[in-house]
Amino acid sequence: MSVILLKFLHIIAIAAWSGGLLCLPFLYLQRRRLGGNALHRLHNFTRFFYVSLVSPAAFLAIASGMLLIFLQATFEPWFSVKLALVAAMVIIHVMSGLVILRLFEPGQAYPWWRFVAVTGLTTGVIAAILVMVLGKPEWHAATWIAAFFAPGALGEMLGFSAWSR
Repeated sequence: MSVILLKFLHIIAIAAWSGGLLCLPFLYLQRRRLGGNALHRLHNFTRFFYVSLVSPAAFLAIASGMLLIFLQATFEPWFSVKLALVAAMVIIHVMSGLVILRLFEPGQAYPWWRFVAVTGLTTGVIAAILVMVLGKPEWHAATWIAAFFAPGALGEMLGFSAWSR
């Protein structure tokens, strides 16, 4: 039962994190039209949204996902690809925080091409994660890769034997 509740928490956190990352570029785009008090309100809201909602959702998604790894022992090739895609999502998250720090300085703007690029990239990463998780494609590693990661393979490659000591 605890695994089911943890999966539920993980799915909710992923949905909130993904939705937040998709909303942030829309907020950045509003920067170019505003000035004065309205600009300060947008800046405060954007920082609140990132720090109080999106970042905790990211933390919960990653923490609950790590717990699920150990509870379910998921060690498949598709899962490694999913983890790489989650790492890409973390990079997008960090870059979004850096944008917030610089965007609200005087004379800054968020161009349309960056909005389209970031929104497209974020959507693509989220979609790829969904494809990996829901599709669970079966990939078979080449035999040399499996032999390379076999227990004791490093010692054999270096010419050491556990019994030669």
